[in-house]
Amino acid sequence: MSREIGVAMMMSVRMAAPLPLIFLIMIHGVSSADWGVSYSRSHICALKDSSVIMNCTYTYPTGHQILKVFWTKTHIINGDEEFPDLSEDPENSQRLQYLGDKQQNCTIRLNHVTQKDDHMYYFRFTTDKNKWIGKSGVNLTVTGDFDLQVESPERVTEGHNVSLTCKSSCALTDRATFIWYRNSQPLTERRDGNNQLLLQSVRREDAGRYSCALHGHTYISPDAHLNVTYAPKNVSVSITGSGEIVEGDSVTLICSSDSNPPALNFSWFKEDQSSSVGSGQSFSALQSGRFYCEAHNQHGSQRSDAVTVTVKGRLVIIPISIVCGACGAAVFIITMLILWIKKRNGSQNAQMNHGQHKGCDVEMTDSVYENVADAQRCTKTCKPELNSSVYENIPKKKKK
Repeated sequence: MSREIGVAMMMSVRMAAPLPLIFLIMIHGVSSADWGVSYSRSHICALKDSSVIMNCTYTYPTGHQILKVFWTKTHIINGDEEFPDLSEDPENSQRLQYLGDKQQNCTIRLNHVTQKDDHMYYFRFTTDKNKWIGKSGVNLTVTGDFDLQVESPERVTEGHNVSLTCKSSCALTDRATFIWYRNSQPLTERRDGNNQLLLQSVRREDAGRYSCALHGHTYISPDAHLNVTYAPKNVSVSITGSGEIVEGDSVTLICSSDSNPPALNFSWFKEDQSSSVGSGQSFSALQSGRFYCEAHNQHGSQRSDAVTVTVKGRLVIIPISIVCGACGAAVFIITMLILWIKKRNGSQNAQMNHGQHKGCDVEMTDSVYENVADAQRCTKTCKPELNSSVYENIPKKKKK
């Protein structure tokens, strides 16, 4: 904030007054405690076509009445010339708005600025006795392009607060509206009236690429990466293969977690034991029970749910070659038994047929019947016809 002491001019002095009185009046007129103009910012950088607010206050001695207040682009005049009033300039009359009063506030707004508005600006006021101008003024710079950059810490721990700043190549006005982006998506709920983005109680979801822009302008700053560190989360145990094993074998358990930084230390526990039973990201379980792991990093630890491992007695497994050999032997024995039974039954049937044919003159096994297909179907009388084919191989006797 700058404060400028201008030059006070006495409107009138009675020549008849004694010299000491005149001296006192002149000292009172130029006192820095009574006259002055203060500008909140000595330099303002504005974007083309944006609005600029120049904040200022002014003071004057008691007993004075304000007659006129205005802004001008010059603080030097020749002779009796009056300072030009910006509000009376046709180029500024529609764009300039006086927001102050005739007491202490001298703030103005200049809308739709162009590069022609690059200039020094001064506030001047006139009382019923004196005139005053704030000589330090405000330097306005209007630019069509500029650089934006996001400043943020490299990393933040989950649960802490963090502030990101959108910085530009020039000091923008207080009315500049910043829009923030995370991973190229606008954070509409976080549009701020200043150039800072405050993230309270940061979560791991807040990690990502942040950029900023000015409302009404297309330029977007380069990305700045925010890394959120946190204790292990989503810790779980996976089993390679089945949770059921036979006695003497083992099953491998693997511990995994969401880790920033990644978990480097792992501990294994069995539910019925107070001390750990192993360490490392993987663990070989040899016994039945419920096992769980704990993942650790510098921000804390978290345990997983327990998984069940079941150990069963070892099974006796017969080699398939032995099984197949036994099966073959059984099949052979069964086959031979069936053949023997059939042969035995056939022999008994033959004996029965022979007993039935005792009255016959010819044995059934005689070579006479070797070509006879139905030799076993002999009639009860055993007297076939003489011209039967049964006797075709029997030599005939010659008659005497």
